[in-house]
Amino acid sequence: MKILIVGSGNMGRGIATRAIAGKHSVTLHDEDGGKVQALAKELGVSVAADIRDAVSSSDVVIMAAPYEGNVAIARALGPVLGGKIVVEISNPLNDTYSDLVTAPGTSAAETIQAMLPKSAKLVKAFNTTFAGTLVAGQVAGQALDVFIAGDDDAAKATVAEFVAAGGLTPIDVGALHRARQLEAMALLGITLQFRLNTGFGTAWRLVKPTA
Repeated sequence: MKILIVGSGNMGRGIATRAIAGKHSVTLHDEDGGKVQALAKELGVSVAADIRDAVSSSDVVIMAAPYEGNVAIARALGPVLGGKIVVEISNPLNDTYSDLVTAPGTSAAETIQAMLPKSAKLVKAFNTTFAGTLVAGQVAGQALDVFIAGDDDAAKATVAEFVAAGGLTPIDVGALHRARQLEAMALLGITLQFRLNTGFGTAWRLVKPTA
C-alpha cells in the first residue's frame, strides 16, 4: 500500500513508523522542507517532490497535522483529493487543551469532510493514540486500539488493513459522525495526562469478553 503522510511532526513520525512496520511504501510531505527531510532520513522513506503527484499515486493520504493544519491541508489540496481515501487524525483543541473548539453536534472530521470533494472518502483514525505510543506500537505490552469512523465501508476496511499490518488493532465505530465522540474521548485522554502525570504514555483499550 502506498501511504502519503502530510505532516512531519510527532504524529507523522508515529504513523509513519507503524506504516513502515506494516511493510507499506511511505512518502512524507511538509511545508517545512528541512523538518520533513530530516524525518525522512531518520525513517528511511521518501519525500514528495510534487504533492499533487504524490496524492495521485497514493492509496491512502493521511492528514497528520493539528486541527488548524489539517484545515489548511484540506484547503490547499481539496480538489486533488477527489476519489481518495483520506485519513483525518486531528483533535480540535483550544489553546489550553481544556476543551474543543468545534460547535456542539459536529467534529473536526465532519468540518474537513465538508471542505473536500464529495468523492473523497474521509476516515477518522489515530486521534485517540498518542505519538510516542505509536512509535512503540504498544503500551504495557498491549497493542494499541485504533478507532475508525467513516461513511465509506470500503475505505474503512482499507484503513483497518493498514492499521492491522502495523501491529495495531482496528475498531470500526461506525459512521463519520462518531468522530464527535472520538474527539471528546481524545480530549478526556489528554486532560488525564496532566491529572495523572502519565506523560502521554497511556492508551484507550476496548476489553472484550471471552467467547
